[in-house]
Amino acid sequence: NSEITEDDVVLEIGPGFGVLTEELASKAKHVVCVEIDKSLMEVLDYTLKDFDNVDIINDDILKVDIKDIKEKYSPDRKMKVVANLPYYVTTPILEHLIDDKEFFDSITVMVQKEVADRMAAKENTKAYGSLSLYIGYNADAEIIVRAPKTVFMPQPKIDSAVVKLNLVKRDFGVDEKLLFDLIHSGFTKRRKNIMNSLTTGFVKITKDELKVILEKLDIPANLRAENLSLEQYVLITKEIEKNS
Repeated sequence: NSEITEDDVVLEIGPGFGVLTEELASKAKHVVCVEIDKSLMEVLDYTLKDFDNVDIINDDILKVDIKDIKEKYSPDRKMKVVANLPYYVTTPILEHLIDDKEFFDSITVMVQKEVADRMAAKENTKAYGSLSLYIGYNADAEIIVRAPKTVFMPQPKIDSAVVKLNLVKRDFGVDEKLLFDLIHSGFTKRRKNIMNSLTTGFVKITKDELKVILEKLDIPANLRAENLSLEQYVLITKEIEKNS
């Protein structure tokens, strides 16, 4: 489902015992694994001994220089990421990868079901939040496989899902920090309407100023953060920029 071809260089995060790595190595040109657990190095060396197109880096992905890996293993084309992410560091790892999205074609990750739902959520749904908008700003997200806990041995406590992010460069011509400050303001107080949540958060804007902007954009003031699309947040941000 990550659509690996014989021309691809794959960055795998958290290979564990190397079961998925073997599959990747049989299809890809090269696989670079980053595994934080030193005790798994011998296991991986044994599991992957028949493959000469696999390199294993014993390090924390959050401390690894992605650019160095790209220049060393895939100087002429973008890499693809495949990862089974631990739920407690899912967001930091995604942010680390997306910060360097210029080096990747796609990111395919298995995550906790609820996180997958948030990553792919659209406006006017319960799962929609600041993570949905962050992902939507940087990629087209699609849940490609749902993996209930019953399919694993030993059985974990959570259901999982595989999400594929096709990375894109969207040029909205807007101050990215201001945009996400506005989004975080909305979702920090997501039960309030946007007239209240957007004016009491991280962006300096009064209710009177916001009222004028919303009227100009024909956005009802009684909506909540979850009702606004990425494009509407962009439009509001542009108006704030004009007035600052």
